[in-house]
Amino acid sequence: MSIITIVALLVFLTIPEGSSLGDQTLLLRCQCITKEKKPIGRYIGQVEVIPASSHCNEIEIIATLKKDGRRICLDPNARWVRRVLKKKMVQQAP
Repeated sequence: MSIITIVALLVFLTIPEGSSLGDQTLLLRCQCITKEKKPIGRYIGQVEVIPASSHCNEIEIIATLKKDGRRICLDPNARWVRRVLKKKMVQQAP
């Protein structure tokens, strides 16, 4: 084996396993650290509901804003959030 092959093999073996997963490692924990409690209903474009799982024991509700596309976590216990979810579900129903 040439020295280049040996060096390449050593570099490959020293790369941590988690780094090969890329963005998938972010899915191994809760995505919402803080949750918006103030009503922002008119600014919401889309709503994504992520059910509780083995990686996060909380239901997460992530809203995408119409204006700039930012993603904001919403408080699932807030009454206004439940109303927004109902409205979005009615709009999506066939």
